[in-house]
Amino acid sequence: QLQLVESGGGLVQPGGSLKLSCTASSATLSDYPIAWFRQSPGQEREGIGCISSNDRFTYYENSVKGRFTISRDNAKKTVYLQMNSLEVEDTAVYYCNVPNISRPWGQGTQVTVSS
Repeated sequence: QLQLVESGGGLVQPGGSLKLSCTASSATLSDYPIAWFRQSPGQEREGIGCISSNDRFTYYENSVKGRFTISRDNAKKTVYLQMNSLEVEDTAVYYCNVPNISRPWGQGTQVTVSS
């Protein structure tokens, strides 16, 4: 069964960058498209982008388009979320998961953008 673990979060100033990782265990990550989601305090979890299983296609929500980049290294069983030009509004817990199917969520990784 596919298990995903998010890491790489932290505290960063507005305008800064962070790179999150989503690492798979117990399964072949290359079989799955992967999406990144985030949940801010008091808000519902929202999808922000995804990448196809073969790394050919990516999609981004308007809120992050041009600032965030999703990539993957299937040999390392890892999907990345490069976040640039971070804004206070990007503060959230970030999760990765297979899109459009009901699966357990991991613990996520906290990203805090603050001066």
